[in-house]
Amino acid sequence: MTATTDFAPPRWLRGRHVQSILSSSGLRRRAGARALTRLRAQHDEHLLDGGDGVRLHGIHSHLARPPRGLVLLLHGWEGSVQSGYMLHTAATLLAAGFDVFRLNFRDHGDSHHLNVDPFHSCRIGEVVNAARSLTQIIPTSPLLVAGFSLGGNFALRLALHAPRAGIALAHAAAVCPVVDPAAGLRALETGPPLYHWYFMRKWRGSLRRKRALFPQRHDFDDAVLAQDMRALTAWMVGRYTDMGALENYLDGYSIADERLAGLRVPVSILAARDDPVIPIADFHRLQLPAHSRLDVAAFGGHCGFLEGAALRGYGERWITARLLAASAVPA
Repeated sequence: MTATTDFAPPRWLRGRHVQSILSSSGLRRRAGARALTRLRAQHDEHLLDGGDGVRLHGIHSHLARPPRGLVLLLHGWEGSVQSGYMLHTAATLLAAGFDVFRLNFRDHGDSHHLNVDPFHSCRIGEVVNAARSLTQIIPTSPLLVAGFSLGGNFALRLALHAPRAGIALAHAAAVCPVVDPAAGLRALETGPPLYHWYFMRKWRGSLRRKRALFPQRHDFDDAVLAQDMRALTAWMVGRYTDMGALENYLDGYSIADERLAGLRVPVSILAARDDPVIPIADFHRLQLPAHSRLDVAAFGGHCGFLEGAALRGYGERWITARLLAASAVPA
């Protein structure tokens, strides 16, 4: 099912770049931290078993009451458990009665030291294993997952893999997920340079940190890091994967066209027609089963959906409403 949302920010906040940039700003991050602090939740750190010796870091946030369920929350590329949208969403879900587990992907947040080899977007197996490990450490039911951007892509792939992995996942919600990575790469290359610069600055910093921690494994020089996104990704694929070509890697984490048609776990997807990073045409080509839905907003930018000067977001309210409905609890 495809529906149009009623999200309508004030006119001064309707620009897609304003939405996208403010969403990742320090202002929103600080507001999210305050929202989480006001709840007086307890936050426990855990290392989850990703299989084959992989360890992934995360934070379990909970209140002193029986929870309605446990939500695994996944950030976007070069985000972390401390990203503003993660903090706001965690606070909104906690207030609605859920426990929340915010997971850092490999080499995100302060976790570069945990694994020798670097993160890449085809590492879905370790996230599936980490989700299974989470159910053993925190056996709260139902288990649900939500993610943003690349985290939304991982959430939807987790929904695909969960039944075969023996994970009783009730629902997956994704905000502006990466659908067709090749199309997303082209959008970053041809769109406003700010987005390419932003992601490359963070990725290069992550790779420098990895090199400093494991210099014998990562002996690349700064000339490698000076490449643009396409060239550096191709280098990473050749060096750290067995996929051979950039095209194989991009296809490896695509959820485009019919790839979600066989979903057994229901999913909800929120997209924005004005997203400068994920082309809206990618969403309209998705083939979703009848138990799943796609909501499309006219505005929102990339993972923005900010509703006003307080920088609270429609995205976190939408996730909470979809997961409340999926867990059969009235909103």
